[in-house]
Amino acid sequence: MTRAAWTSWPSREALERDTRSRARTGIAWSVRAALLTLMLWGTFTSGSFGPWEIVVGILGVFVCALLAVAFFRTTLAHRLWPSLGLLGLLMLAAFGAGQAAAVVPATVLWCACAVTSLERLPLSAGVPATAVALGAYAVVDMDDWMTTAVTTAGLCLAGYVLRLDAEARGNARRMLAQERAARVAEAETAALDERSRIAREIHDVLAHSLSAQLVHLEAARLLIEREPAGEFRDQVLQRVVAARSMAREGLSETRQALSALRGEVSPVEDFLRQLVTAEPAEVRVEGEQRALTAQASQTVRRVAQEAMTNVRKHAPGARVLIRLEYRPDGVVLEVRDSGGRGPGGDLSVSGSGYGLLGMRERAELLGGTLEAGPGEEGFVVSLRVPA
Repeated sequence: MTRAAWTSWPSREALERDTRSRARTGIAWSVRAALLTLMLWGTFTSGSFGPWEIVVGILGVFVCALLAVAFFRTTLAHRLWPSLGLLGLLMLAAFGAGQAAAVVPATVLWCACAVTSLERLPLSAGVPATAVALGAYAVVDMDDWMTTAVTTAGLCLAGYVLRLDAEARGNARRMLAQERAARVAEAETAALDERSRIAREIHDVLAHSLSAQLVHLEAARLLIEREPAGEFRDQVLQRVVAARSMAREGLSETRQALSALRGEVSPVEDFLRQLVTAEPAEVRVEGEQRALTAQASQTVRRVAQEAMTNVRKHAPGARVLIRLEYRPDGVVLEVRDSGGRGPGGDLSVSGSGYGLLGMRERAELLGGTLEAGPGEEGFVVSLRVPA
């Protein structure tokens, strides 16, 4: 056996309890309950003890149980000296039980220390500890030497088999975790490939179409401006300029959607400042800024865009405050206007066709919430999404 095999700990996966298996968990708790019951029974039946001695014995059993729990935790953390210290205390308790003629608890403690030492400690520390525990057990055991030898050999074999079984389960759990991680990475790669394909299709079809429309609308505007001034000419020019503005906004939104599909999204606060460049609006950013997930970032952008569209339609000229707050568990967007000259009442439908219903559905898909209603002066839209 190599030196590394003697000095290395069992893996953390091997030492951890597999809580996902109900059968294994049930067996483990049954074994613990049986050992505790055996120790308590041995405390009551070993010799003739008075009431105070029985109480002390029961307290000692529970103290040993707490020491065993601590030993399991320190071995899980691969802390050698604390583990050996706790094991020494358990052996000392077994020695004390033997001196007090409590043979059954002493035997259970010696045997448990021997098995768990081989199972959970490096072999360089576990083998000597097992030898000490089994030697003490052999001294305490009153059977003939052949039975004692067979029992000690069986305990050694049981401890080593438990160690090998734990290592096998740990390796299986590691392989399963690696396989799941590989599947997740494969699914993410496939999703990125599909998003890139969709982005290329949008760019080749929609973006090119909007760019061509901009060129033709600009040419139409120049041609109309050359015509003699008149009411009809001014109306047509106004329509063409409005159509060109809409096409430019659509192209800008298309490029933002393409960036989101490719994972190349600009910070949300930069988008909000660009959104209100020509508006009497203020943008406040609170909390520690960080990169948001693509879904959360897109939701914040769309809700802010829709809220500003509602302000332009229903409260033109109103002052707007956009507050973006980064929280540990998510992000909060609040769009508050001061009221304006517009009709202002129902904001459930906006000029872009998205509306408060669409904003609320988008937030709920991410596990967030959206609240909208009258504020102290105007209208308030409040979005909360995990991110």
